[in-house]
Amino acid sequence: MGVPEPRGGAEIVHRIVLLRHGDTEWASTGRHTGPTDIPLTDLGRTQARAAGRALAHLDLRDPLVISSPRMRALDTAELAGLTVDRAWDAVAEWDYGDYEGLTTPQIRTRAPDWTVWTHPCPGGEQTDHILARADLVLSVAHSQLTRRDVVVVGHGHFSRALLARWIELPVIEGRRFAMAPGAYSTLGFEHGATQVLAHNVTEHLRSPGPARDAEAEAEQGEGAHR
Repeated sequence: MGVPEPRGGAEIVHRIVLLRHGDTEWASTGRHTGPTDIPLTDLGRTQARAAGRALAHLDLRDPLVISSPRMRALDTAELAGLTVDRAWDAVAEWDYGDYEGLTTPQIRTRAPDWTVWTHPCPGGEQTDHILARADLVLSVAHSQLTRRDVVVVGHGHFSRALLARWIELPVIEGRRFAMAPGAYSTLGFEHGATQVLAHNVTEHLRSPGPARDAEAEAEQGEGAHR
């Protein structure tokens, strides 16, 4: 991805924050979840709220919030206290085609050594389509950075593709990045060069504290009636 230089030599100080949605039943069992609209688990809802408190500490400036249109992403944004400006198909997760809902071990009974980064998804998206989508999303986000921050609420594999493309690596190198449910990464610049400023931040998920304990109890109560 070619990232244009800011006009007049001004250094861009705004950031892109990639926030992965919270836990879902399929995510927790390793099932590939593309277009299937799976809701957050109680844990996922707690993770989303915790992510919102963590993002508040970033002091984001008038952020443009772009979300995948999937329920798990939109609900994460809402629970994190974010107002979605645009629900956009371009931010959706990889379409796994025939492998939707399957785990990697199950897929490998059909295609040995399969990974989404190195092998095709029959009936789904291939890496060239993911590259085009990632570059489009980053181009739109980059166009806002002279005046505001951008938050992209999305998914595991596609967020990892965005990370790779931001630092001008091929999509396949998304395999080098982790992205846990409820985690976030921050993209920015140093002296005009694109950088990953923080990656797969999960401290907010590992330190319960009194507020999260209370929320977890409330979530358990809600879950009993769903």
